[in-house]
Amino acid sequence: MSSRTVSIDEMAEAINEGLEEYATLAADEMKAAVKKTAKSVKEEISANAPVKSGAYAKSWATKATSETSESIEMTVYSKNKYQLAHLLEKGHALRQGGRARAFPHIAPAEENGETMLVELIEKALS
Repeated sequence: MSSRTVSIDEMAEAINEGLEEYATLAADEMKAAVKKTAKSVKEEISANAPVKSGAYAKSWATKATSETSESIEMTVYSKNKYQLAHLLEKGHALRQGGRARAFPHIAPAEENGETMLVELIEKALS
């Protein structure tokens, strides 16, 4: 926002211009924070995923589910091994009886992502 002298009659318009400029900058900063957080969550899931062949860990990706001029929604997902995500995260019943142990790798990344997003937004808007 530029510093300029305005008359009383023009003050409302100047305030609205300043608020619109701030809203645009805030939306851009928030979008960048969401994109950075989604990438970080994807990388953390891939790093902490159980490794048998490595294909499951490599299958994680991000995509923008919806985007407007003011908001963005990002999704972190497994491209071709999505069937395994829940089974590995929560464990599952085995055919011969008993249960396979759980490998929690999605929930911790999600919690870290929530914290990171809040910190990035607070930093950007302060």
